[in-house]
Amino acid sequence: MNINNRQVFGAFLKSKRIAVEIPIRLMAEKVGIKPGYYNDIESGRRTSIELELLGKIVDELRLTEDDRETFYDLAGNARSAAPPDLTGYINKNKQARVALRVAKEKASEDDWKRFNYMFKKENIGK
Repeated sequence: MNINNRQVFGAFLKSKRIAVEIPIRLMAEKVGIKPGYYNDIESGRRTSIELELLGKIVDELRLTEDDRETFYDLAGNARSAAPPDLTGYINKNKQARVALRVAKEKASEDDWKRFNYMFKKENIGK
């Protein structure tokens, strides 16, 4: 079976919901949607999910910071887009867009690691 990005996101979401032992109907109720809609998200049939709903899901699942990042990365991959928690920031910040365009052509994985280390070490952008 060929698993696509939508299914990967849905499977991740389902595994996290099961881990916190929330039945699908209750999860849907907690985040304010119908169970069928939530089931469609977990099964990969829905990917254009509003950021606000994604945030409610993250909160209900009590995800760790790493799992939150994975969740948003997979949500973006599912719709062939940037992670939805970053798009607003990128759209509002011209310098972020400029930096990403430069990096797209020139930055290596090691360059990004150094950049991230520098920001974390010096607490830049607090």
